[in-house]
Amino acid sequence: MNDNIGDKYDKIAQWWHDYHRESTYGLSQIEKAMAYCGSGGSALDVGCGSGGRIINSIEHNGFRVTGIDPSAKMIALAKANHPSAQFHVADICKWDTDKKYNLIIAWDSIFHLPLSMHYPVLTKLCGMLQKNGVLAYTFGDGYGAHESDWQNDKFPYSTIGINGNLSIIMDCNCECRHLELDQYPEKHVFMIVRKN
Repeated sequence: MNDNIGDKYDKIAQWWHDYHRESTYGLSQIEKAMAYCGSGGSALDVGCGSGGRIINSIEHNGFRVTGIDPSAKMIALAKANHPSAQFHVADICKWDTDKKYNLIIAWDSIFHLPLSMHYPVLTKLCGMLQKNGVLAYTFGDGYGAHESDWQNDKFPYSTIGINGNLSIIMDCNCECRHLELDQYPEKHVFMIVRKN
């Protein structure tokens, strides 16, 4: 992630947690992704934040969850919310594991990567999938990097667009099972990928 993204989310961790407490944002997409891999197994939530709705849904479907996030305050909230899950304060650009997952979710997280890190991070995530494992994630349509003002701070965003993501996925022996501009006319893209 960008070097200070964890610090930025530390500042808003409690607000974020409270704001999303009753949210259903993204749940229909996560449920769709889980339908491709069945229930149970191991799951990784990249940029898990304080946990909540997404981890609840994943656990409800029988998955053992590991969550990573660069914000220590978000991870502290996630641990309190989900005592049976494992959590790491970690940057996906640097974090690695030998474990293979049935399901990996990166909902509204990897768009904070530096532009140069999309290829290595997506390659890493595809490599962490078991055979027939599913990766579900969001990104921006288009190509480039920018900053946006949000919560009295500047947050970095970047994307390599639909074609860039599809190219990486195919290079990693994975296939796109679903791609959707799920908030059109916003440039928010949701994709489900399965490992061959």
